[in-house]
Amino acid sequence: MDSFFTASKVLWFLAVPSNLLLILAILGLVLMALRWSRLGTGLILTAVLGWLVLGFSPAAFHILSPLEERFPLFRDDGTPVTGIIMLGGSEKPDIGNARGVPSFGEAGERPIAFAALSRRYPDARLALVGGSGRLFPEGDAVEAHMIRMSLPDLGIPEARVVFEEKSRNTAENAELAKALLQPKPGERWLLVTSAWHMPRAVGSFRKAGFDVVAYPVDFQTVGPDRLNEPFARAAEGLDKTDMGAREWIGLLAYYLSGKTSALFPAP
Repeated sequence: MDSFFTASKVLWFLAVPSNLLLILAILGLVLMALRWSRLGTGLILTAVLGWLVLGFSPAAFHILSPLEERFPLFRDDGTPVTGIIMLGGSEKPDIGNARGVPSFGEAGERPIAFAALSRRYPDARLALVGGSGRLFPEGDAVEAHMIRMSLPDLGIPEARVVFEEKSRNTAENAELAKALLQPKPGERWLLVTSAWHMPRAVGSFRKAGFDVVAYPVDFQTVGPDRLNEPFARAAEGLDKTDMGAREWIGLLAYYLSGKTSALFPAP
């Protein structure tokens, strides 16, 4: 198994803010049980304060906003579009397979945009790129399988779509997409993924030698002028904090490992 992929999954589990705060709280309880009361109490208070700040304050919006504002919305200038690539990640394969119906999460705007673009550019090639990001994938628990189930509802003939089902992360998305699609100089390919994920995605495609045009969707912030609204539920704030932190950590890891050429890719 690829060492970078394995390490990224393990380290991210430990570094994700919501998990890290829980680990601090548990460590605090252990230290208190061992009669390190002052240190243990400090860790517990730090964890509780972290939950409160990251859960209810607008901190998550400020973390996500620079990511989402990095690439502007796509504007059709009349230039022909060769193809449309959608990155997986919106699907919930386990639920979809168990229920026998397509299931999507927060990033469900990706297939909606993919379908809309397929109708706007009827001659464009279509590609779904994404396998499974799990350490131990099972059976049909891959992103491409869920999209296949959804094609009739999306109004897209399956014969029009090519699938890349082996990639496990964004870097592999780019590398395997290039190998599959064999883009030529001068072609125009639209890349559909979440706005907060677009910098790392575009950086990965550029590193792979695949020039793409960003088509960001699935925005989590209203805009740069409205970032100070608090959350009503701590779970929502923590979830969006985790989302943003993952991307910033991912950008740094990809840059240091040579999977992107820029720390914060720009248009």
